[in-house]
Amino acid sequence: MLKQISLAAALLFSALPVFAQDYSLFGNHNKPSPIYQPGEKMIFNVKLLDGDKPVAGKKIQWTRTGDDGITEKGEAVSTEDGIQITASTDKPGFVRIYAKAFDADGKEIIGRINNNPNDKKAIFFDGGACVAPETLKGLPEPADFDEYWKKQKEELAKVPLKVLEMKEIQGNDKVKAFDVKVACAGGMPVSGILTMPKNAKPKSLPAEVAFRGYGVTGADKNLGAGENKIYFQINAHGIENLQPKEYYDNLNATTLKGYAFKKEENEKTETCYFNGMYLRVMRALEFVKSLPEWNGKDLAATGGSQGGQQSIVAAGLDKDVTSCFAWSPWSCDFGRTELKRLVGGWYIAYSPALNYFDVINHAKRANKNCKLFIISNLGDYVCPPSGVWIAYNNFPGPKEMEIRQGCEHGFAMKNYPKFTIKDNQPATK
Repeated sequence: MLKQISLAAALLFSALPVFAQDYSLFGNHNKPSPIYQPGEKMIFNVKLLDGDKPVAGKKIQWTRTGDDGITEKGEAVSTEDGIQITASTDKPGFVRIYAKAFDADGKEIIGRINNNPNDKKAIFFDGGACVAPETLKGLPEPADFDEYWKKQKEELAKVPLKVLEMKEIQGNDKVKAFDVKVACAGGMPVSGILTMPKNAKPKSLPAEVAFRGYGVTGADKNLGAGENKIYFQINAHGIENLQPKEYYDNLNATTLKGYAFKKEENEKTETCYFNGMYLRVMRALEFVKSLPEWNGKDLAATGGSQGGQQSIVAAGLDKDVTSCFAWSPWSCDFGRTELKRLVGGWYIAYSPALNYFDVINHAKRANKNCKLFIISNLGDYVCPPSGVWIAYNNFPGPKEMEIRQGCEHGFAMKNYPKFTIKDNQPATK
């Protein structure tokens, strides 16, 4: 009987999966702040980890690039203390360090990405540091920037603020929800999902307008966000919300394919995709301010990536915006290619017309009492940290920026170090 049990146990355990090593790369710089002096040594430490345990004896290859145009490469064998990579720059701007790990056969070491056990890819570290980021500037803004946006606001005013559709959709016992369309200039309506507390009294609620990242999707129904405020999330395009996947796939393959990247459209301001998008941003804010439940004083704009772009633009185009949250905002510093700053593989080809839509120019025009919280990822070259920093520099109101080491646009390093700058004071952990 004992032998039978032992055999059964052996068969059971042999059928269980063998768990792979949980490899990752962790990196950081050697100072409390990621900001260095010109020519000062930036010392990066990169460790290969298995879970939380350092791993020695594996090859790590790295590449150093930067806004200064310098490229350097190297490799080292990992130790339990990690490897050191030394860099510096004399020029204001960012240095980027990208590292990968390889096994004894020269194959990339695979591990979990974003703590997702099903997302196994070659592990990497992508981060950096900078010199004098508070001095960074973009291209000069157009001389008629304010005149152009005055004209666009006049075009918007020609279209009456009219609710085209306000269809109630399922909420819960605390929150009511509506699928809303509002007339707008630019050829497409504002289209979003509105949520707010049931039985709210007039002038009793703060309001938040939320914007979405790049892609062809409708707005989401967020009942939790509407429990204590007016919450209006719009889609970027004025398209239908809450539709089957096939509806969005079709638009993504046809009329909205590669939107905002089309060079011929970006040659002129009126045909640039962002022109209509920004008109919808303004009209969404106008709609929320027209609601009787709004308290008339608290108006937030929030979003990440393309949504962060729209949230800062909202603050720049509407002085009633009192707070702004922007995670790694897109479309900051369109002219960085002209200024020879480091770019990633996903950016819009420069055209002078894009300067009218550059976030760094809109950031200057926010209300001086508007609060900004912005997030910059030091390995993000979809929304490079140089451009995000310029937007922060240009924002006139009370502001705070969280800087994340080892994080890309779609990747957050496990246990990433973060640093905070407040009102241009030195960064702290």
